[in-house]
Amino acid sequence: MRQLAAVLLLCLAPLTIACQEEGTITVRSIRFEGVHAVPSSRLAQALATRASSKLPWARKRYFDRSRFDADVKRIQAFYADRGYPNARVTSFDVKLNGRQDAVDVSLVISEGEPIRVSSLEFAGFEGIPPGHFETLQQRAPLKVGAPRDRQLALSTQELAVNELRDHGFPYAKVTLQETNPSANEAALTLTADPGTQAVFGPVTIDGNTSVSDNVIRRELAFSPGDLYRLSLVQDTQRRLYRMELFQFATVAPANPEEKAAEIPTRVTVAEGKHQRVRFGVGYGTEEKARIDAEYHHLNFLGGARSAGLHARWSSLDRGLRLDFTQPYVFRPHFSLNTEAQQWYTNTPAYQSTTTGGKIALTYRAKANMSWSVSMTSERDGSTISPDVLSDPTLRNNLIALGLNPTTGQQNGTIDAVGFDFQRSTASNAFDAHHGYQITLHIDEAGGPFGGSFSYTALSGDVRHYLGLGDRLVIASRLQSSSIAPRGGDINVPFSKKYFLGGATSIRGWGRYEVSPLSDSGLPLGGNSLLAASVELRANLLEKFGGVLFVDGGNVWANAGGIRLDDLRYAVGPGLRYQTPVGPLRFDFGYQLNPIPNLVVNGAPETRHWRIHISIGQAF
Repeated sequence: MRQLAAVLLLCLAPLTIACQEEGTITVRSIRFEGVHAVPSSRLAQALATRASSKLPWARKRYFDRSRFDADVKRIQAFYADRGYPNARVTSFDVKLNGRQDAVDVSLVISEGEPIRVSSLEFAGFEGIPPGHFETLQQRAPLKVGAPRDRQLALSTQELAVNELRDHGFPYAKVTLQETNPSANEAALTLTADPGTQAVFGPVTIDGNTSVSDNVIRRELAFSPGDLYRLSLVQDTQRRLYRMELFQFATVAPANPEEKAAEIPTRVTVAEGKHQRVRFGVGYGTEEKARIDAEYHHLNFLGGARSAGLHARWSSLDRGLRLDFTQPYVFRPHFSLNTEAQQWYTNTPAYQSTTTGGKIALTYRAKANMSWSVSMTSERDGSTISPDVLSDPTLRNNLIALGLNPTTGQQNGTIDAVGFDFQRSTASNAFDAHHGYQITLHIDEAGGPFGGSFSYTALSGDVRHYLGLGDRLVIASRLQSSSIAPRGGDINVPFSKKYFLGGATSIRGWGRYEVSPLSDSGLPLGGNSLLAASVELRANLLEKFGGVLFVDGGNVWANAGGIRLDDLRYAVGPGLRYQTPVGPLRFDFGYQLNPIPNLVVNGAPETRHWRIHISIGQAF
C-alpha cells in the first residue's frame, strides 16, 4: 500500500491533471531488479508503460497511473504464464526529475520458485511412424525439468496436431492435461484423437483471371488420391507465393465441415500487379551519385514467364541488362533463365566493356537451395587508363597480360560453361539474425568451348549469423576465389581480375585498392583472393543499431597463391538505421597494416582510414 500511495501522491500533485489528461510527464527510463528467469527486454515489451526514445524527434511515452497499476498485475500474469505463479512486484519507485516533466520508473521483482515439468507423456499417436514420433518428442518446445511455460505448452500441442495432420489425419485433435504431483511440479499428458484418415480429393481453383488454371495446377505439391499431408498444403502455398503473381493465395478443404475420407481442395488466389516499375537515385561513398531504373513484367506472354529490363549509371559501373525466365522446364522445379547485357566497369587501372549473354538451367527443389548449369558467351574489351599506360615499369607486364601496347586495349571473347550452387537458411536476405548461406561458383572457359580466353575459375562464399538474445548478432563471412589461366596470364581477361576493399570487404580501404601493385604503386588486380569478416551487431535504440567489425584478406597475382601470413586487416565501428529497403549503413574502417607504396588517384596514399555509406548490411 505504501508504494501505491506514492503513486497517488505523484498524480495528486499540481501536475495531476497534466499527468492524466495532458500527458506531459514523459517516461524517461524503466529499470527492473531481480529479473533472472526471463529477458528484461521481453518483460518491458509486455508492459503498457514504455520508456520514451532518447532521440529528440522520436515518439514520446507518457506516464499514466492507471496503465502503471495494470502493469503491476500484468507482470504477475506474465510470470505465471511462464511457470512462475508466485512472482510478485515487491516494490517500485516512480521518481520525478528536477524539472518535473519526466519520471524514472524502477520495479523490484521477486520471481519465486517455478512449477517445473516433471513428465511429458504422449498418448494415441500410433498413427505416426516411429521415426517421426521420436522426432516429435525431441522437437517439443516444452522440456522435462523446465518451467511449465503455457505458451510453450500450446506450441507443443500445436506441433503434435500438425504432425498428425501431416500423416493423413486432417481432423486430428490433441488435448493437454495437467496434474500436479506436488506444489512445484506439473505432469503433462498430450492425448491424441486422430479421427478419420483421408486422402486429397478433386482440386478447384478460384480467383484467377489472367493466370491460367494449368499454371496454378502445375505448382500443386500433391495429386488427387495422395495421402493428405499438411506439409504438402503449405508447400503448395509457398510455391504459389514464390511465383510473385499473387498478392493472396490459400489452399484449404473445399468443405471444411464435412469429415470425409476424401477431401476436395480449393485453391483461392488474388492476382497482384504483373507489371512493376522501380526507379531509384542514391549516393554512396564509392560510386558517388547512382541512378537505377528497372521494369519487370510477370506472366509475360502468359505461362508465368517473366521478363525485365535494368538500367544503371554510377561512377563505377553503368549499363543495361535484359532478362527472361521460362518456368517449369521439363519438370516443376526447373526453370530456364536468360540474360543479355552491355555493361561498363571502371577500375583505377582500366575500363572494361562486357557485351553478351548467358543462359542457365536452374533447379530449385526447396525455397532455400538451388543449383544451376549455365553457358556464357560474351565479348570483353578493356582499355588501360592513361596513367597506367604511361608507366614504363608496367609495359612488359601488361603486354604479357594481353595488352596491345599501341592501342592500350585488350579484346577477346569468352565462351564458358558454369555451375552454381546456393543454400541459405538465413532468416532475412537483407538483415539476417540467424542461419547460414553457402554459395559456390565454377567457370570453365576456352578449350573445347572456344573463345579467346582460356581459364578455370572457382569461388566460394560462406556466411553465418548467430543471434545472442534479442539485441545481439554475431555475423561472419569467409570467401575465397581463384582463376587459373591455361597457357599463360594472357588467357585471363582484365575484367575477371580480383580486387578487395570497399564497403563490403576490407573496409579500411576503398574499392579496388587491395590487390597486387605495379612498381609505381597502382592496383592491377590478381588471380587469387581470400577475405574474412566478423561483425558484432547490436540493436541500440528502436531503429538504430551499432556494429563493431574486423575485416581481413588480400589478393595475390597468381592462382592458388594465397598466403595466410600476407593479409591486410581493418577494424572499426559502424551505425545502422533501419529503413523499409534495408539498413542504412555508415562504417568507419581503419587500416591496421597499411599497404606500402599504394597510389590512389595518382598520389601516394597517406590516409589510413575510409568512411563507407550505403544501403544494406556488408554481408
